[in-house]
Amino acid sequence: MHRRSLGRPFGWLWASYAVSAYGSGLAFGALPLIAVLVLHAGPAQVSALAAVGPAVGALIALPLGPWVEFHRKRSVMIAMNLVRFAVMMSIPVAYALGRLTFVQLLVVSAVVASARIAFTAASGAYLKALVRPEDLLVANARFESTTWSSIAIGPPLGGAAIGLFGPVTTVVADAVSYLLSALGITAVRGPVEEPKRSSGLRPADLLDGWRHLLTHPGLRPLFLNQLVVNGLIMATEPLLAVLMLGQLGFAPWQYGLAFALPCVGGLIGSRLASRVVGRYGQPTILRVVGTLRVVWLIGLAFIQPGVAGLATVIGVELAIIIFMSLYNPVLATYRLEHTPKDLTARTLTAWTVSTSASIAVLSAVFGLLAAATSPRTGIAVAGLLILASPLLLPRRRRHRTEVDTAGSEQPARVSG
Repeated sequence: MHRRSLGRPFGWLWASYAVSAYGSGLAFGALPLIAVLVLHAGPAQVSALAAVGPAVGALIALPLGPWVEFHRKRSVMIAMNLVRFAVMMSIPVAYALGRLTFVQLLVVSAVVASARIAFTAASGAYLKALVRPEDLLVANARFESTTWSSIAIGPPLGGAAIGLFGPVTTVVADAVSYLLSALGITAVRGPVEEPKRSSGLRPADLLDGWRHLLTHPGLRPLFLNQLVVNGLIMATEPLLAVLMLGQLGFAPWQYGLAFALPCVGGLIGSRLASRVVGRYGQPTILRVVGTLRVVWLIGLAFIQPGVAGLATVIGVELAIIIFMSLYNPVLATYRLEHTPKDLTARTLTAWTVSTSASIAVLSAVFGLLAAATSPRTGIAVAGLLILASPLLLPRRRRHRTEVDTAGSEQPARVSG
């Protein structure tokens, strides 16, 4: 089948995203690993690094939503990549000088998290102007497939690189990938932006994204559903690590395989997205696939030692990822279609900040539950609760006339 072309500007944007995605895949888990191997950090410090850095980053990102909205999105993306390059490169420099500290890792984690949120908001708004409305789903599906392929390939290669070249190797690779991504974005000749001018940041600007999400009749249930689903799925990840590596005695390579191999499902789901939407329609996919992506998690509560247990984890994760990777680009497209142009960055910032907060809160809650009971119990409770999440999805198909004015906006022209 002929591959659909979305134009050279999108090609440069996609290539830039792919470079940074694969760099991040190589460096997956790099900061906790450095904390353990170089700074000899304990479990409490590693947990703090995983939770405090992103949480502080989300707080820093709160005023960035309006700032991104009122500035040129391409320039914001380049700036955020350069910021991430600089802070990530500070780690190998400090390591080489023997000055690396745990506080520096916390700061880097927070800055990278906030820059990622700002970059995501800017890139989503820029994508809406860069491609035609009918091409948004195809574009989002290509980003989705790149994300999952980078997760499948990056961590195993990163682990091998660390073993061969040292603990900061993948951090260097990740930093360089941000620099290359920034250079790639400079080659994008997209829409000529004329961002709305603002006389200053008002308190209302900080809440406009949430106001839109919570008042839009279609986005509100999807937003709340996503918070619950993402939070519960991510809350089981550390519990599953303790269960597999501790109680069930799986080797680290088996644990890595259990999460890397199913990511192939992300290529399957994302490639199917445009076809199934064309056949069944966007509302049906959001409702049906949104339900199918959550019914598998409970299976992780029943894993046992040995090959059968490993196959169970791979099978459950594969099913989750296939349906998630099919659902995510459809959701992302719907979100862009139903958000006014002058609210896109603030809405995406609100969505990402809320998702990070949900993951942090639910991870803490289920960590306490697992400590009081067992990791298997925590996974089982999360698996049962997530079965109720489809109740938050839109119940019935909405008529096309109920779309807000964002759906009828024409994107800016792409300059040559």
